[in-house]
Amino acid sequence: MPTAPTFLRSPWSGRADPVETERWMTVAQAVADTVAADAAERDRTSARPHRVLDLLRESGLANLLIPEEFGGHGAHFETAFHVVRALARVDASIAQVLGYHWLNQACVTFYGPDPERQAHWYRASARANWVWSDSFNPVSPDLEIVADGDAYRMNGLKRFATGASVADVIIAGGIASGGAHDGELIVFVLDANRDGIEHIDDWDNLGYRSSASGSVRYTDVVITADDILGVDKEEPFSSVVTPGVQLLFGNIYLGIAEGALAQAKTLTLARPNAWFLSSADRYAQDPITHRVFGELVSRTAAVEALADTLNRSFDEVIALGADTTAVDRAELEVRIAQLKVVSTEVGLEVASRVYELTGASSTRSSVGLDRHWRDIRTHSLHDPVDYKRIEVGNHFLNGVFAPISLYT
Repeated sequence: MPTAPTFLRSPWSGRADPVETERWMTVAQAVADTVAADAAERDRTSARPHRVLDLLRESGLANLLIPEEFGGHGAHFETAFHVVRALARVDASIAQVLGYHWLNQACVTFYGPDPERQAHWYRASARANWVWSDSFNPVSPDLEIVADGDAYRMNGLKRFATGASVADVIIAGGIASGGAHDGELIVFVLDANRDGIEHIDDWDNLGYRSSASGSVRYTDVVITADDILGVDKEEPFSSVVTPGVQLLFGNIYLGIAEGALAQAKTLTLARPNAWFLSSADRYAQDPITHRVFGELVSRTAAVEALADTLNRSFDEVIALGADTTAVDRAELEVRIAQLKVVSTEVGLEVASRVYELTGASSTRSSVGLDRHWRDIRTHSLHDPVDYKRIEVGNHFLNGVFAPISLYT
């Protein structure tokens, strides 16, 4: 049985400075403004976001986190999560695809201990402006990966492969049968259009309609040694990618809440007159309107404060590289679970209650205010938030950490 890989230094260190933050938030806002122009139309038609992904490549965001030595921009995850939040305000589907791209791209480091192979993948990605997706859904049927000479052949179906049909490469994994990695969970990178890969257009859900989250079917897909990033040993550093995914979700839910509030503000300021029992001349001057906005804005600001702290903490933990301990990883994960709980609750409440402020006319399909609620209601079911509550409570009472998994 091969020994566990020895992970080297992390390519990420330090923290985002104001120059980095300002530069990329300016880019993010420009991209968000463009994305917003036809977000409602993409939602109505469930269109795959090919043009938007081109925009992400052209803007430099696709290479944001690749180290400068490999041709990227060398930014930090704190910056990336702020960019995701800006995009989620206008289109959560695009924010999800971009956030997954960065975390899947980072698997080059999390699962690939060989520095030469890391350099190969990062340089190839930066040079071609690859967008990365994944086909790693643990509750979808497992893939069959069987040795075939020095290679493997893979068969099976993976559902909810967000972005796979529009991405350049796909991260996938499964237990190998036979060959050099018999019995091990191998993680590998495949061209999204490799022979035997079929993208199935079966995503027909309430929200996230332009996230390209259809299934992927694999039929005798060849996996060579050159495709394999590494082996998942549930080693503390490599498993930090999972809290990163949950942190991405928290930032997206926060961005959805902020986007719902921003749109509700615009609609409310445009409302004529006021309720006939009100002493105010306009809805925007009504104390009841002020009270509801005040409540929702304050709760959203509290989630923002927690997310900002954790975004920076994530950079601090992944900078440890091979020195990351199980406790480092577990403490980060339980704090991110807290964000998952409150961002879900606040996001759902805000996206629903803004209608109390904007009135019946805002329920028109052409207004598109419902996208915020539909998106967060759809994605917040990704994994049950009650289990996050249990995880946080068990740790608070008994000091127990959740086991390492693809959800915790």
